[in-house]
Amino acid sequence: MQHVSDLRMAGLPGAARLALADGVVHLDPASAVFEAMLEGWATQQRARFLKVNTIGPRLELVRRFAAFTNQYPWQWEPAEAEAFITHSPVAVSTARNYQNTLRLFCGYASDARYGWAAKCLEQFGSAPRQILDEWNTVAHVTEYEGQPHRRPLTYDEVQALFDAADGRVEEIRSRGRKGALAAQRDAALLKTVYAFGLRRREAWGLDLADLRHNPQARQFAGYGAVFVRWGKSSNGSPPKRRTVLTVPEMDWVVPALRQWIEEIRPLFTPGAHPALWVTERRGRLSRRAINEAFDEARDAAGLDPVLDLHCLRHSYITHLIEFGYPERFAQDQAGHSYASTTAIYTGVSDEFRNRLLVAALRERHGRALEDEP
Repeated sequence: MQHVSDLRMAGLPGAARLALADGVVHLDPASAVFEAMLEGWATQQRARFLKVNTIGPRLELVRRFAAFTNQYPWQWEPAEAEAFITHSPVAVSTARNYQNTLRLFCGYASDARYGWAAKCLEQFGSAPRQILDEWNTVAHVTEYEGQPHRRPLTYDEVQALFDAADGRVEEIRSRGRKGALAAQRDAALLKTVYAFGLRRREAWGLDLADLRHNPQARQFAGYGAVFVRWGKSSNGSPPKRRTVLTVPEMDWVVPALRQWIEEIRPLFTPGAHPALWVTERRGRLSRRAINEAFDEARDAAGLDPVLDLHCLRHSYITHLIEFGYPERFAQDQAGHSYASTTAIYTGVSDEFRNRLLVAALRERHGRALEDEP
């Protein structure tokens, strides 16, 4: 039975017997085992269908930690992990991410099923062990630990942003410079991001075919909904998909999109390229360029420089609630799995809360409230 168990362990993705070739003598055994251990961990994560952009940073962090300690995993102690976090000038959420990554790696390396502990004990006289636990990691005590500058824009700020984006078009034209078409594209893009509450990647991945009719809102024609195919995914899963409906309060986005698609986009001569947002080189607009479009409009509008593109998504969700839509509708529009996530994004204004308060007082006290001086 023990032999059968060993064979099963050896067949696990990332097992030491698969990552290290038998009978090979290495000039630097410690370094060879460490590299094989990292490759084995990468294999184990790939077997769980984790993304490359998840696995890569994790491996890089483990390498950074090893360089910081000048030790190998079978030599690490809790004190090294604590010193590493102490000397890393990062936000609380980033520190927790570092700790979680190191804890995952130590859990993998010390798991008997993968054989690394036995291999290291046999070759180096010590084995990897878990060096991070509840007693030396950051406690998760609040629901939201993001940057404080992540806040919804006010209605006036949204209007100022769009006015600045439109103003850039006229400014470029008046100076006789190139770039007016790109400025028009950027203005339409920012309006679309806000009007549908899109993440950057979601806006980047839109194709012309993703603009849909809504039979219940025929007045919007082919702009009654947007089919999002590049929603934020969970670990080991493909991007989530959802349909975001055009709401009447955002119907101004319809002529903006129509003008972009029918009049401006053809001037880029994109040919058969499917992307909604294209460049002068007839390719898909990059995600970095989307950020830059927001930054330029924000600076031109004189808004707080700490505001970023994602604040438009916060604004959209908040404004849906202020328009009177149910929380569940806002959650579905945003593509959130949990209502608590939508609540984190929501930051209704004092004016809105006062309107609710006055309405509640009137409902309870009737005309008596209005008769008071």
